[in-house]
Amino acid sequence: MRKSLYCLAASIALAASHASSAEHSWRDFKDVTNTSFVEPGGDRSIQLSVDVPAPAAAVFDAMTTSEGFSSWAVPMARIDLRIGGVIEASYDSKAKPGDPDNIKNQIVAYVPGRLLVIHNVQAPAGFVDSALFQKTVTIMEFTSVDANTTHVTLTNAGYGKGAGFDDVYSHFEWGDAYTLHELRARFIRGPVDWAALEAKEKAAAATKTVTGK
Repeated sequence: MRKSLYCLAASIALAASHASSAEHSWRDFKDVTNTSFVEPGGDRSIQLSVDVPAPAAAVFDAMTTSEGFSSWAVPMARIDLRIGGVIEASYDSKAKPGDPDNIKNQIVAYVPGRLLVIHNVQAPAGFVDSALFQKTVTIMEFTSVDANTTHVTLTNAGYGKGAGFDDVYSHFEWGDAYTLHELRARFIRGPVDWAALEAKEKAAAATKTVTGK
């Protein structure tokens, strides 16, 4: 469950995982396509896409409403869909709006059912270089393939040069791919039962403590 905490900061959720890029790759997700590119000026953009088996309006709602977002991405979400509004989320089921470790992304622009542009303004403690990540912007495009399929393209733009940006890029290349994979899975498996998932993880942790495995 914690694996996707940072994945959500990047793309709402969007952040990456605690694991290093050496352990994970965007290629872990076979349903995701990578068309990342370099701008003429040298800045880099992570660009990934996935086909989601649902109408564009439903997929957009899953990203931009509190109920929709908390059905697959995080147990706590509060979304104020307006220009300048905030997508606030936490992977902690006990978190409350306004908590200092919540993830906050400001809404820069949107077109209902078609486009969402966000910018991270608050990251939790331990986040991978939030100052550099906050120099980037995330654009999500929702394109109808047919009545029941939506092509979602996520572009995380603004990665400059240098080792710091390299680390953040690697982190979120995997994290953004994870987010798209989970968004698609939402419409295949249904909403996440956060209470059941938390109970399962507690049981697994207890077993590990007892057995040492």
